[in-house]
Amino acid sequence: MNCNSDCSVQPIYYRLKRYISFGIITLISLILPFITIEGKHFFLLSFDKKQLHLLFTTFDMQELYLMPFVIMLFFLGIFFITTLGGRVWCGWSCPQTIFRVLFRDLIQTKLLGIRKNIHNKQKEPENQFFKRFFAILIWGCLALLAASNFLWYFIPPEDFFVYLKSPLDNSVMYGFLICITVFLVYDIVALKENFCVYICPYARIQSALFDENTIQTIYDEKRGGQIFDAKGIKLSNKPPLATDDCTGCEACVRVCPTHIDIRKGMQLECINCLECADACTPVMEKLGKPSLITWTSSNAVEKGTKTEYFRFRTIAYIVALSLALVGLFAMGTQKEYMLLNINRTSQLYKMGDDGKTVENVYTFLFQNTDSKDHLYYFDVSNSDIKIDKPSEPFLLSAGEKVKKVVILVSVPKELKVEGEDLPIYIKAFATDAKEKIVVERHTIFIYPKKSDIQPSK
Repeated sequence: MNCNSDCSVQPIYYRLKRYISFGIITLISLILPFITIEGKHFFLLSFDKKQLHLLFTTFDMQELYLMPFVIMLFFLGIFFITTLGGRVWCGWSCPQTIFRVLFRDLIQTKLLGIRKNIHNKQKEPENQFFKRFFAILIWGCLALLAASNFLWYFIPPEDFFVYLKSPLDNSVMYGFLICITVFLVYDIVALKENFCVYICPYARIQSALFDENTIQTIYDEKRGGQIFDAKGIKLSNKPPLATDDCTGCEACVRVCPTHIDIRKGMQLECINCLECADACTPVMEKLGKPSLITWTSSNAVEKGTKTEYFRFRTIAYIVALSLALVGLFAMGTQKEYMLLNINRTSQLYKMGDDGKTVENVYTFLFQNTDSKDHLYYFDVSNSDIKIDKPSEPFLLSAGEKVKKVVILVSVPKELKVEGEDLPIYIKAFATDAKEKIVVERHTIFIYPKKSDIQPSK
């Protein structure tokens, strides 16, 4: 065979790169919950302990002002990735895709030989009941691990395995574990790629985010030839012209997990897995030509221009992501290692037994949000007001909450207004870490009317 200049083009295969991506993502998701720094996780949303762990910093539920920034980063990240690389998440990172590859290509095909090869995903296996049942059992065990892994981001592993020993006391956790496992088995064995096509909402929003420079899986109709007309009606298996490179082998159709023909153009069902590109590559390689299906933009294929990665949309998303990230770190630096809520009792004030002092009673809710035990106390901004109770610092263990009845006392001198409310500031601190752990709260001290003050005898 005489090769033309295209023989110098090196074939590109994506399957191995995808498998490597799957392996890295799986390892990270499995290992990350076990990595802690002083008992703090990289990410943990604990409903049990009402805490958010983010970047190895613990935030109490009262500090969830960070969640809007986390949610913004999540959605902006999805929009940015979709605008730039299409459904690259679906084909290269989505758990649904990874699980289907594990079940169909590894367990059914490579391990048990139920399917003849991984290059035909259109024909479902028949008969071989025991092998198919055994494949489901194997996947059931992996699904249980995947469900546990998911829960580790809401229940830390150190607590999860303790809770497993007491099923009656942790029925809610067991319920979630069983339901997620059953869903994963049903999803991967029965729903299959129908989840991507009909259920996943991401497929519905992608078209609104695409433009001419979005990276997609594209069939080069100029080289390969026309298979479908403008209305999407299939003309033939093989293009009619002798100059058309497509051989009509339909290897790209047989290998597609979502059962589409990529030669029809961009379709909702395409998940950018590039299995079709890998199927076309060896066929075209025999002809000394590059694959007819590539991962590129419509501009690059139709107009022959370079893909513009930095354009208005992507730059706007980068700016928005940067602002959200800066906001997240800025708010994260305001982490308080101590929380304090001040509430007044229903009694506005109380006169002392000698009739010369005024008492105000409060309820202080202290919480130690640090990972260490500390001694806590507080000061009052007004020197005329004294702390009657508590009289000395008190110990709070890491994460502990405690309510303290606080009595502040003052001598009413030269009241200018009857029933005067005096604004005061409470400065609470850890006596052993006063520079690091300190918070200020505003409240009022209420004086009685002049007529309520007993004259001194």
